Amino acid sequence: MGKIVAVANQKGGVGKTTTSVNLSAALVSLGYRVLLVDLDAQGNATMGCGVNKHQLGDSAYEVLTGKAFVGDVIVNVDPEGFDLLPGNSDLTAVQVELMSRIGRERVLSEALAVCRDDYHFVVIDCPPALNILTLNALVAADSILIPMQCEYYALEGLSDLLGTMENVRDMINPDLHVEGLLRTMHDTRSRLAAEVSSQLLQHFGGQVFDTIVPRNVRLAEAPSHGLSILQYDRGSKGAQAYLALAEEIIRRNQ
Repeated sequence: MGKIVAVANQKGGVGKTTTSVNLSAALVSLGYRVLLVDLDAQGNATMGCGVNKHQLGDSAYEVLTGKAFVGDVIVNVDPEGFDLLPGNSDLTAVQVELMSRIGRERVLSEALAVCRDDYHFVVIDCPPALNILTLNALVAADSILIPMQCEYYALEGLSDLLGTMENVRDMINPDLHVEGLLRTMHDTRSRLAAEVSSQLLQHFGGQVFDTIVPRNVRLAEAPSHGLSILQYDRGSKGAQAYLALAEEIIRRNQ
């Protein structure tokens, strides 16, 4: 059974989509079968994989609202790459459409149940909000990976996310746990980044990944070409960081 990892942080601009896409690519490069689920209405993960979000027939929206089966919507982003359940702005309507539905928090879990055995990992790119989509991701997931930028407001909202995770664990998904906290867009020249990094290690210890994703121009350029960083520049520091993260996750799950 494939492990489902939700990449979540309600704070925007911390590297959720970058992590979701490039971790998926790195896991595939290590020989694992991966499904990436784009649950963000911005559709950035979809575009970052080279799939035009404006030209989708069906998307995650149709799957979550019961209008399409997940197997009919999944696309392969590269002959040797990962599979993608694409997302676009249609997802903005999900919250309203599911509002009166019984068991609305389990919709994604039920949809993925039919295909998770086909993959070693299912990576979910969550929206930057604690809404019904993120709740669905946490209910479906085995673990949560939290990207965090080492800046002044890094810890802002983290307690809310962890509190939501605890509520989900207590009420619906008792096996949900923190996969790890990932330091992203790290500037080794910044004293503040070093201080925040130290605080994270002090408060969360072994839950913080050893891997640190640096600020990297090539990493920032890759999405505009619809490519993962491994496809765009495998020798870059960004690519090497996500390969290291994938290897670290594999070790943690052995």
